[in-house]
Formats: sequence, C-alpha cells, structure tokens
Amino acid sequence: MKTEGKDRLAVVYVKLKDGVLDPQGSTIERALDQMGYQGIKEIRSGKIFEITFRENGGGKPEELIDEICRKLLTNPVIENFNFEIVK
Repeated sequence: MKTEGKDRLAVVYVKLKDGVLDPQGSTIERALDQMGYQGIKEIRSGKIFEITFRENGGGKPEELIDEICRKLLTNPVIENFNFEIVK
C-alpha cells in the first residue's frame, strides 16, 4: 500500500531538568578547564533527534512528535524536551 504525503523533518531537543546531576556535562567542564578554557560557568549535556516522517493528511504532526517524545525519547522524571518541525 502506497503512503501519500510529503516528507517532513522534526528536530527534537532533550536535556536534563534543572537540578538533575549531569556527570557528562561536569566531566566536559573539568576537561575544558584543564585545557585552559577559562570562564566556562556550566555545561549541560543533551540529545538531539532528527525524525523524518511522512505527512499523510491525517492528524497533526505536532501531536505525533509530542507523543513519540513522551512515550519513547525522553524520561519525563529527569528530562525536558522541545521540538520544531523544520520542513
């Protein structure tokens, strides 16, 4: 069965909530200090996902991406996310 519609691209940004310890960010922060980069106050790590999907006229793309983020891509206890549909 052929799926009609055009390809769309969503970019999802995931980061730890404020107050959640970020060992990876702390490690990078220490490494930068050791490399001589001064004045770095804090580094927080995160993830970026690019999701290419086929828009087929049914449902809203924002609802699809939001559901994917909530059900699979993030841990709502410790992470926040936002996204943009770029094409």
